[in-house]
Amino acid sequence: MSKILIVEDNEMNRALLIAILKPEGHELLTAENGQIGVELATRELPDLILMDVMLPVMNGYDATRRLKANPATRHIPIVAITANAVPTERDRALDAGCDGYITKPVDTRALPHQLRMFLH
Repeated sequence: MSKILIVEDNEMNRALLIAILKPEGHELLTAENGQIGVELATRELPDLILMDVMLPVMNGYDATRRLKANPATRHIPIVAITANAVPTERDRALDAGCDGYITKPVDTRALPHQLRMFLH
């Protein structure tokens, strides 16, 4: 299946995403902050990145901008995952270069279907 990088600082949220995606057969990588996420994405070239936007060290917006500015990683779809469900946050994520936007709490049944459209 696909290689998915989960960039999420909250251990419970990371565990939930892993529990949802592991049974789908995906190879999962995780990072606890934006800087580690950028480093892992550059090294591992995942098929998809799930990016929390409120992260320590480097926030998800800056991490996304760096990945989209890099020719080696700009093709990787990045889906923002955030608890901020206001329209301005969605616009901010898309302006930073995110290809999609999912609000928390994540719909555990819908998530695999939502992500399929980003996986080629």
